[in-house]
Amino acid sequence: MSAPSDLAFFSTLVKNGSLSATARDFDVTPSAASKWLSQLEQRLGVRLINRTTRRIALTSEGEVYLAEGRRILAELDELEQTVASTRAAPKGLLKVNATLGFGRSYIAPAISRFAREYPDLEVQLLLTDRPLNLAEEAIDVGIRFGEPPDSRVVARKIANNRRRIFAAPTYLKAHGRPQVPNDLAQHNCLVLRQDNTAYGLWRFSKGRQSQTVKVRGTMSSNDGEVVLNWALDGHGILMRAEWDAARFLRNGRLEAVLEEFELPTADIYAIYPQKHNLAAKVRVFIDFLIQHFHGSTRKNAPKSKQW
Repeated sequence: MSAPSDLAFFSTLVKNGSLSATARDFDVTPSAASKWLSQLEQRLGVRLINRTTRRIALTSEGEVYLAEGRRILAELDELEQTVASTRAAPKGLLKVNATLGFGRSYIAPAISRFAREYPDLEVQLLLTDRPLNLAEEAIDVGIRFGEPPDSRVVARKIANNRRRIFAAPTYLKAHGRPQVPNDLAQHNCLVLRQDNTAYGLWRFSKGRQSQTVKVRGTMSSNDGEVVLNWALDGHGILMRAEWDAARFLRNGRLEAVLEEFELPTADIYAIYPQKHNLAAKVRVFIDFLIQHFHGSTRKNAPKSKQW
């Protein structure tokens, strides 16, 4: 098996195009570099380079050795950086992306605390109505609801987050409380529009049974905060994540309905590109978020629920 030094020597040789230049790079004599190549080919039992007076040309075996060798060297370099970063102090610029409402209410306060603990880090928080592409925007960490399907990023859950059905007491007093999901067809439902449709599809499950209910209402918006405020004003029933509604449950401005039915979860994840795996600034920030939200979960949870 070739040692990393052999792979580095051969890769440098091909890049330089000559033994003399490669000998200078490795601080050996040209004859020692030539002997190095001969011993490598002898050990492998194949010729890697066809030598001519003007240039070196790779054989087919040499092309395979070069390609795989460069891949192995890159992986070794990444491994060393990963191991070293676990002990490195976080520094530099950390770019974080989150959605507007959740970012303002939860991520911004968390970063305020984080910045006090890591004053050498520069943190940029980018709040957008839609998640940004991490690679295109050079984002280090993105905060997302639901585990992303993109295999090119790594996801770590930072908090559990259920979706539930809510309405203001004034609405329920005037229009009654739905007992089963199909009752929602008789209610004014406040729809968060994801596209141009005028209705929402709310998916419920209970045990092994599931059903999808098409809900409609006289008011809809593409902004979740707007829909939440309409519900607080007593205009209708909405589906909302617990993190957003918890404070209004505690003060009685919202009540939960259809509690025996489950909705798709909206767990909160921190995602980051695979190349940033265990980078010190990314690692400490995500670890901080997990601890921060774990404490917030116990502090802010409704007393009747454990989440």
